[in-house]
Amino acid sequence: MAMAIIATTTLLAAPPLAAQQRNPAQVIGETVADRSSAHYRFERFVVSSADGSRRWRVNLGIPTGKAPAAGFPAIWMLDGNAALIEFDDSVLEELARTTPSLLVFVGYDNPLRIDSPARTRDYTPFADEGEDGTVSGGGANAFLDVLERQVRPEVARRAALDASQQTLWGHSLGGLFVLHALYTRAGAFQTYAAASPSLWWTQGAMLGAPERQFIANNAGHHARLLLMLGGGERTPDFSNRDMGNPRVQAHLKRISGAPSGAATALGTRLQQVPGLDTEYIEFDGLSHGPMFRASLMRTLHRVAGIGDRSGEPRP
Repeated sequence: MAMAIIATTTLLAAPPLAAQQRNPAQVIGETVADRSSAHYRFERFVVSSADGSRRWRVNLGIPTGKAPAAGFPAIWMLDGNAALIEFDDSVLEELARTTPSLLVFVGYDNPLRIDSPARTRDYTPFADEGEDGTVSGGGANAFLDVLERQVRPEVARRAALDASQQTLWGHSLGGLFVLHALYTRAGAFQTYAAASPSLWWTQGAMLGAPERQFIANNAGHHARLLLMLGGGERTPDFSNRDMGNPRVQAHLKRISGAPSGAATALGTRLQQVPGLDTEYIEFDGLSHGPMFRASLMRTLHRVAGIGDRSGEPRP
């Protein structure tokens, strides 16, 4: 699903939070983590918040071959339940042949493909008011702490981990989180893959002070950024939207915070930051939903060296 136009402004942003998937109750079913493979073995663990109210399920894919002396590189994937669906044994086999990497699928401890309320809380750096007037989000720093202080030590306990080769991928609100991680903890990962980031969140707040502070203070710290967008996200189709519905109007107003060309312009600005290797990638014709798989497969191609499967359908 796509973004919106307010008056004459074409938006470059993610779709409504409730529209990250057509069926919010979709479950993941059986995945590669539940089947035997000659190339990877999978382990699963759960971490919880201090008060026990939040639980994250991590599916860890460990190459069956011998670890390099420095340990395995790792590819961390947000919306881990959904990301698991995009893998099959042929991908695992190719990864094992090229650059065997730990696969860290960070999801939620339930069977849902996408847990919208949980990801809204965890992936956003600022609280925001939704179409119904409720305020949500703002938990990105707390979630970064979970990744660094709880998930990473457990991954390192289970497999040899090369701390100098860490990649973080996320789509939509997850893409926004990846940018926040880059801006605030540039040393936590070496490659940041931000796909279709929700730059509209909190009326485009990430395009303001957070970006300026990062550019001013990065001081030549070396990192790599893959910034990805679907070409179809530039020209949204509203023919099936009820433009007279007050909630639709409120949503369109809400996501007007990112101006036309926001992601492209962001890529241009970040390409000028010393030490930051920024690559802007646009996928011709792809809308927001298909960008989930396409960007993930392109990231595996760029980081691990497997063939480019970004144009292939889900297995």
